[in-house]
Amino acid sequence: MLDEEIEEYLSEKSRRFFEGIRAYYEYLEAANTMAIVRLNYNDHGVTHSKIVARNALRIYEILKSHMTPNIIREGWGDEDDVKIVLLGGSFFHDVGNAVHRENHHIHGVSLARTFLEKVLSDIYRSPEHMLTDILHSIYSHYETVECLTMEAGIVKVADGTDMEGGRARIPYNRGKIDIHSVSALSIQKVTISEGHEKPLKITVEMNDHAGIFQVQEVLGKKIETSGLKGYIEISAVVSGREVKVTF
Repeated sequence: MLDEEIEEYLSEKSRRFFEGIRAYYEYLEAANTMAIVRLNYNDHGVTHSKIVARNALRIYEILKSHMTPNIIREGWGDEDDVKIVLLGGSFFHDVGNAVHRENHHIHGVSLARTFLEKVLSDIYRSPEHMLTDILHSIYSHYETVECLTMEAGIVKVADGTDMEGGRARIPYNRGKIDIHSVSALSIQKVTISEGHEKPLKITVEMNDHAGIFQVQEVLGKKIETSGLKGYIEISAVVSGREVKVTF
């Protein structure tokens, strides 16, 4: 289902890239072993990566009439190339967890480069710029790192939108009961749509005020350093009532 939703946004070239990176899903499973089994964290594997990729493509479709992606503005490529950067950054932003959670955004750059070069070389005669833009997206998905491209900012925000309760259920059931797991379990639905006050609206529906923690401490912090803050509005809805969120 997620694959089909992703492919709806793609054309022939970006689908070739999508097919190429599927051969490296085992690295994401290794990252998930580190995150879930060894650290009792939430999902950082293939499912998370697909959700982030789908959401990144949705965000791009909304923002592209309000902003020009760096790849196009700087003359490096077209919209299909933008989508390839979004796919590569989304799928492998967390792959560094396979090495260690600490500095995983740095480990991810080193690890992803080894196989992204191979996939990109099958599509591009000179893949260097595409590679470095994907690696920038991987590196700057970390909360404190400033994104320097629109593409990286979209990947970062998309990462923050994967917060629906099911993602936290495994660590919660394994006994990890803290503000992170409890707040995540209260999130019922995240919707990405066109905004009213700003171009992009992210609506987070929850059944308990504990979910506000996720919005502020996870999504909010990523938006702050995404370079896209001025284009995004957030609506938090608790049991059917909208609650103002500041970050």
